[in-house]
Amino acid sequence: MEPVVIDGSILEGGGQTLRISSALSAILGVPIRIHSIRAGRSTPGLRPQHLTGLNLIKDLTNGSLEGGNIGSTEITLRPSQISGGEFSVDTKTAGSITLIVQAILPCLLFAGKKSVIKMKGGTNVEMSPPLDYFTDVFSSVAKRFGISFSCKLIKRGFYPKGCGEVDLTVEPVKRLSCVTLDQPQTLKCVNGVSFVAGTIPIRVANEMAHSATLKIHDSLGNIPVNIHQFKEIKAFGNGAALILSCETADGMLLGGTGLGKPRNAANQVGQEAADELIESCFRKVCLDQYAQDQVIIFMALAEGISKVLVGPPTLHTRTAIHVTSQLTGVKFDIIDLKTQPETFIIECKGMGFVNTRL
Repeated sequence: MEPVVIDGSILEGGGQTLRISSALSAILGVPIRIHSIRAGRSTPGLRPQHLTGLNLIKDLTNGSLEGGNIGSTEITLRPSQISGGEFSVDTKTAGSITLIVQAILPCLLFAGKKSVIKMKGGTNVEMSPPLDYFTDVFSSVAKRFGISFSCKLIKRGFYPKGCGEVDLTVEPVKRLSCVTLDQPQTLKCVNGVSFVAGTIPIRVANEMAHSATLKIHDSLGNIPVNIHQFKEIKAFGNGAALILSCETADGMLLGGTGLGKPRNAANQVGQEAADELIESCFRKVCLDQYAQDQVIIFMALAEGISKVLVGPPTLHTRTAIHVTSQLTGVKFDIIDLKTQPETFIIECKGMGFVNTRL
């Protein structure tokens, strides 16, 4: 079978195209050729986290990978059947563990047995969802599709060396359920974690939490806010982060994150995380900006019509829709709700993909 050709420079022009297309290639059993990989980035081509994910998908499917080198701008992936089981991967850098999980989670759902993946890399790094967001906010959305997974934190890892460790466990499914998440949400409370690691003093965690709390109360009123502040002992290197989640009356979770950097004041990190959260809360949406693009592949594979209420579709979301539609043939509609400014419904009728390995 001739590979489906995918342009990696389209829209977002980063790793999103790579992650979604390789996952769908494995699930559908369709070979792909991706060119112009990460053409929109200052350093184009494969980075360690992308190559680690691709090699893992190759191994999971007992397939073949051409062009699998750091810096490569073109690859050809030819998958076979998804096996599942136990695997270990190591980016040997601070490459994001959660971005690798984004690529392999859909594949593992359609394996023939439970999978346990031992992963090493970065758990809280720039340009990627922190592990805490993935295990808290995103997992609550995933459950709506019938997805069951866990990410056990062994050790946190930060830029530049990484060395974090996470055990990912995924139960396969026969098929995914469609979701209807289209009703405006009423806010209930805000929870979160604010932590430091290594030589960074605990006062930094306290300041991040304090500034976030003040910002939330100033914008959202007297909503209950509970942010746990602590010094992380299960960590390699120095790091600081704040992860917030707002629970709604319907049980949805909206997230906001902030990552400590050498030249960023602690109160600035807290305000950045709060601002992200507040933006979603004001719109009363069901999914925040980080969950938007992650659900697209599941909407396409699910059985039935899915609808999700979101803010303005991000470039990552539009890229996910473009690539997913190209490989599955599923059509997505983005409906602008004129009655609610900058609020949209993303809708699609899924293909009802069935896991024949179970």
